Amino acid sequence: MAKTALISVYDKGGLVEFGRGLADLGWEIISTGGTAAALAAGGVAARDVASLTGFPEILSGRVKTLHPAVFGGILGRRDDPAHQAELADHGIGPIDLVAVNLYPFRATVERPGVDLDTALENIDIGGPSLIRAAAKNHPAVLVVTDPADYVPVLEALRAGEVAPELRYRLAYEALAHTAAYDAAISAWLGLRIDRGPAELPDQLVTYWERTGQLSYGENPHQAAAVYRDPFYHVGLLAAARQLQGKPLSFNNYNDAQGAIAAVAEFAEPAAAAVKHATPCGVGLGDTVAGACERARAADPVSIYGGILAVNRTFDAEAAEALRRVHLDLLVAPDFAPAALTALAKKTKLRVLATGAAMTAGYQALGNYDLKRIGGGLLVQTPDYRADDPAAWRTVTKLPPTAAQLADLAFAWRVVKHVRSNAIVLAREGMTVGIGGGQTNRVTAARLAIDAAGERARGAVLASDAFIPFPDTVQAAAAAGVAAIVQPGGSIRDDEAIAAADEGGLAMVLTGARHLRH
Repeated sequence: MAKTALISVYDKGGLVEFGRGLADLGWEIISTGGTAAALAAGGVAARDVASLTGFPEILSGRVKTLHPAVFGGILGRRDDPAHQAELADHGIGPIDLVAVNLYPFRATVERPGVDLDTALENIDIGGPSLIRAAAKNHPAVLVVTDPADYVPVLEALRAGEVAPELRYRLAYEALAHTAAYDAAISAWLGLRIDRGPAELPDQLVTYWERTGQLSYGENPHQAAAVYRDPFYHVGLLAAARQLQGKPLSFNNYNDAQGAIAAVAEFAEPAAAAVKHATPCGVGLGDTVAGACERARAADPVSIYGGILAVNRTFDAEAAEALRRVHLDLLVAPDFAPAALTALAKKTKLRVLATGAAMTAGYQALGNYDLKRIGGGLLVQTPDYRADDPAAWRTVTKLPPTAAQLADLAFAWRVVKHVRSNAIVLAREGMTVGIGGGQTNRVTAARLAIDAAGERARGAVLASDAFIPFPDTVQAAAAAGVAAIVQPGGSIRDDEAIAAADEGGLAMVLTGARHLRH
């Protein structure tokens, strides 16, 4: 008895060759609409599914395969006499192979301005049902969703036996295909629901598409890859274009994300150098070149071999400012042709263009911040908050000057990107000392002060969370720090404020913290 294949595909790549290969093996092919027409145009005979079901396609093709004659033939167990008897009673023959791929929902909704009706029309109904049915009965039914599998399937059929391992792999890939398809639909529809800024769903459905394999992870013994969220990629790191240099590593991506997030805090030209996932130098300037020079001067030692991001087009002047700086990776929204010419001399430098401006609000473009725990996830909304220095509260006898307040605002935006406990010293639009990742705040402060050296005198200090003891304030005062910004909220706030008054410092409280663990 001839074997039967049901083929209904949106992606026609390799279709005719696959159909011809099955026909040469004596298979009968059942098909639908456009697939049947494509096979016929290639000289491959196919029986229309309506001749099997006894019912025509209706509703503009919305209903064509949803019929017991189709699904009975797929789902009937070959090793169950009762199933076989029931199928025989209804005149339903077996279907031994299902080759289906789906309407391009994701490609449709990625088009600018797509409306809901168009999106809904591209939700495949029959296709996922056919795939799931075949995968469920995969010991007897081959299911093929990827045209790349046409050749190995034909080779196995020509050899006379399809190994159980191949059947299982095809079934797994088929169910992963439908799961990703459903997740994409759910994710896109979810974007249209206004849940409010802090509400999290009862069921979190995410969809990630692998875009590249990495040589290894944080360490050589760890496998790694890059995945992107198809609905949050325009102008973001996962979809950036590499213009120069060897492939990025896992650590390159991780550090680049930190640098991008830091410069995205600012409307003015900004540059951030990152080493081991924490900023080592951040600077503002009237130009990109000026910002780069300040980021370099902030810590000329640590920037060596680091990652640098800027939030404007990288121009030739900026390339000249970094001519003698050794970087591993440079990231910008775009690069001027003259800058690329200059950078080409740095053959080991990786150059990445995100294609869209990195400005305040970048961090809010993603739905959620995800952190893995054993058996689950911690999920939170991104740490994006439009802090207004005008709303901060001065709590010391001495208020900050206008210049100090500007530096406090700058330091406050930077400190949220440093590992907690975090302290940032800044002056005139550039960091001069950074201490982070410490188990107590005064150690972080001492590290920042030591890094600043003489530049601590007259600088300002930002603390990512409240200052629990006066020791941090006293250390800052001894170093000549002029003003402090911190959230406040400690039961010892009065002691910290008194220490600031005693040391002649200004202190402002923001009422909000920015922990980063």
